[in-house]
Amino acid sequence: MPHVTLHVLETDLAGREAGLIRELTDAVVSVYGEWARPSVDVRLIGIPAGRWARGGVPVASAAPSVTFGMREEVFARPDAAGVVARLVSAFTDAVTAVFGDDCRDEVLVELVGQPTSRSGLGGEVISGG
Repeated sequence: MPHVTLHVLETDLAGREAGLIRELTDAVVSVYGEWARPSVDVRLIGIPAGRWARGGVPVASAAPSVTFGMREEVFARPDAAGVVARLVSAFTDAVTAVFGDDCRDEVLVELVGQPTSRSGLGGEVISGG
C-alpha cells in the first residue's frame, strides 16, 4: 500500500484538504496506474505555528514537504531512476496545483523504501512473497 504524507503549516492546510487528497492520490496513479488508486493512503499533517523551524529558528512560512513510502524493491528495478523522477515530478505538480507555483522550488519530496520483512499489517509481518 503506498503511503503519502504531506507536512505543511496548519494555517496553509485549512480548507485545502480535499484538493490535496485528490491531487496526491492522482500523482501516485499517474505513475503506477489506476489499479493503485484504492490502496493509496494519504495523511495530511498540519504543523502549528512555532513547531516548524529551520536553522534553529521557527519559520513563518514553509513550502509543503511530501514523504512517499513504498516497498524497497522499487529502487532495485531496472526502471527505478525513471520511476523516481516521475514520482518527484508528479508530487511536486500535485502540491503546486493546490498551493500555487510560487512554492515549486521549495517543495521537498522524499521517497522512502521499506523492506517488506520490516512491515506489518493486522499484527502480522507482511511476507515478501
